[in-house]
Amino acid sequence: MGLAQPPSPTAADIQGLFDRIAPVYDSLNERLSFGLHRVWKRMAVRWSAAAPGHTALDLCCGSGDLAFMLAQVVGATGQVYGVDFSAAQLVVAAERCRRTPLATPIHWVQADALDLPLATASIDAATLSYGLRNLTDIAQGLAELRRVLKPGAKAAILDFNHPPTALTAQFQRWYLETLVVPTARDMGLTDEYAYIGPSLDRFPTGAEQVRLAHQAGFDQAIHYPIAAGLMGVLVVSNCHDWG
Repeated sequence: MGLAQPPSPTAADIQGLFDRIAPVYDSLNERLSFGLHRVWKRMAVRWSAAAPGHTALDLCCGSGDLAFMLAQVVGATGQVYGVDFSAAQLVVAAERCRRTPLATPIHWVQADALDLPLATASIDAATLSYGLRNLTDIAQGLAELRRVLKPGAKAAILDFNHPPTALTAQFQRWYLETLVVPTARDMGLTDEYAYIGPSLDRFPTGAEQVRLAHQAGFDQAIHYPIAAGLMGVLVVSNCHDWG
């Protein structure tokens, strides 16, 4: 008889978690990825095909890393929406924005990724970094993302990946148990970061993400493993109007 899986967290659980870790979220990401998360995020921005003048969306924006990157791309003639359901994360993002003024308007919006307060077919390019895994309904989240994208627009979704080999899987587990958990413990966040392992176990594989994207109505969906397969980027696009 297999071990029972811990129950999936509720939306309120996840929202509370990200509210609590907001003050140290940036520094912890920097330490845990050795700064590589910025490289992976820039890859996602490039795959989103954001361009000058675009209206771009950074969904589950957290403290705003990709929103700032998108702003640099779309420029003064574009605009960016940074959407997250954690009010504490958005406070950090807005403060970062205040300290680093940009010519591009960034609108920080507290909202649920499953029910976006954005008009249908209003977004030219979108990113979602380490947020898909935390949605309580991934299929609904993808469908809502498709709704707000214009025909032909792309979204790039960065997250952990299920390793392709036993050796890579062993390394990922070692990384979580030897680096992530102790670092979180040192910062008083043991319980908050204990969710990563179970959330990764529940997260669909790259092939399953592609299938879910097609079910959500996307015409094109490709999953690219990166970082030796430890991370992945799902790139989705749709050629038709929502309907």
